[in-house]
Amino acid sequence: MSSSEPKINAFPIFMKVKNRVVAIVGNGEEALAKARLMGQSSASIRIVSDAPGPELAAWIAANGAAHLASSYQAETLAGAALVFAATGDETLDRRIVADAHAAGLCVNAVDRPELCDFFTPALVNRAPVVVAIGTEGAAPVLAQQIRSRIDRMLSPSLGRLATLASSYRAAVERILPKGTARRAYWTEFFAGAPARAMEIGHYDDAVAAADELLARQGATVGHVALVGAGPGAEDLLTLRAHRLMMEADVIVHDALVPEAVIAMGRRDAERIPVGKRKGCHSKSQSEINDLLVALGRDGRRVVRLKSGDPLVFGRAGEEMAALRDAGVSYEIVPGVTAAFAAAADFELPLTLRGVSSSMVFTTGHDLKGDVLPDWASLAIGGATVAVYMGRSIAADVATRLIEAGLSPDTAVAVVENASRAEKRLFHGTLADLPALQDRDDLSGPVMTIIGDAVAGANFTRSRALAAPRRAAAALAAGADA
Repeated sequence: MSSSEPKINAFPIFMKVKNRVVAIVGNGEEALAKARLMGQSSASIRIVSDAPGPELAAWIAANGAAHLASSYQAETLAGAALVFAATGDETLDRRIVADAHAAGLCVNAVDRPELCDFFTPALVNRAPVVVAIGTEGAAPVLAQQIRSRIDRMLSPSLGRLATLASSYRAAVERILPKGTARRAYWTEFFAGAPARAMEIGHYDDAVAAADELLARQGATVGHVALVGAGPGAEDLLTLRAHRLMMEADVIVHDALVPEAVIAMGRRDAERIPVGKRKGCHSKSQSEINDLLVALGRDGRRVVRLKSGDPLVFGRAGEEMAALRDAGVSYEIVPGVTAAFAAAADFELPLTLRGVSSSMVFTTGHDLKGDVLPDWASLAIGGATVAVYMGRSIAADVATRLIEAGLSPDTAVAVVENASRAEKRLFHGTLADLPALQDRDDLSGPVMTIIGDAVAGANFTRSRALAAPRRAAAALAAGADA
């Protein structure tokens, strides 16, 4: 360590507290906060409080803590492993600290760092896995902010997985030679099939996967996660999606997934663009299927990153069928679909009591045939219709729906780049919708929402889609043709 680097004044350790007494002295919020903190442990908690506040009294009763209902005396610290002075009274806190030192005990005086022998960290609790963040009492709020970030990174099932791992340690040490084989086993255990099964609450499957892994002596097996990247905003990526991206060997991504989202994956993961955009298909769907199968069979951990949700116009069905037929394991991770993001941008209720109680997700291409799709009757009956990828055939959508009986005055909301900073919002009616087809300046993905519920949206940040007369003339010309 360089002599210029700062020294740690409070060295972090993990102290065994199981069945040991932790004494907390105080009546109010400070004592309650420390009781809740230590309540996460298996310590025997002793509360010294002559007049506990209602919340502290309720906590003592609910958690079975020992309560000494008397004023503080040095004797009340007898037998304690740790002491918290949490009275809020500086004179009394100093007395408690002095008594603790005289008895050879470590003590923490709440909000008085100069009196503390130890500091309580911000904890990320996945017992037996625990992450502690400390700032030596200098910046508790910062420690909590860091704790929140780490908490989002770690799976809620991590503690159960670590407990399962503990039960396999002896068998692994007996069967696998020390070194590379053991490291490979534990790497796959914590990132492979056992971890995936535990994440979704399938304990028996996790045990079976751990047994199978031991039989294979740690050899990796490929896995493909079909992951929804959401509509584009990085902070709409789910926690599970982010964890898988950080574990992936390969990220196979669509063209509509922004680079900022792709960059949230593991830095050294291989990235393969396979996206299809209008007029520019880099790979056919069959080629994508073959690629995923080949990567899985090669033992790679693959994230197939799809815009929005993989099960909504994402052709995930074809990819799942190919993986299933090839015997490659896979999973689905939902994402925020564009319709929901567009509705949020407009503060638009997709369902509205007394107005619309159903929804239709569709692509405009469904309306290009000679026969109206079955959902057209739902639209006429009041359903909210979300049209994906519909800019180039907006006139067809409007014309066919009006011909089917939907009012030209039905409200319409259009969003380009839903959820992203560069989003653009437009509003109008079904009669205005053909103007969308002429908007060559809309280069991002466009979502159109049609229905009476759209009238409840917030239009203060959107622009008119088209002048009514121009739109009506375009519709009339289309009908005459």
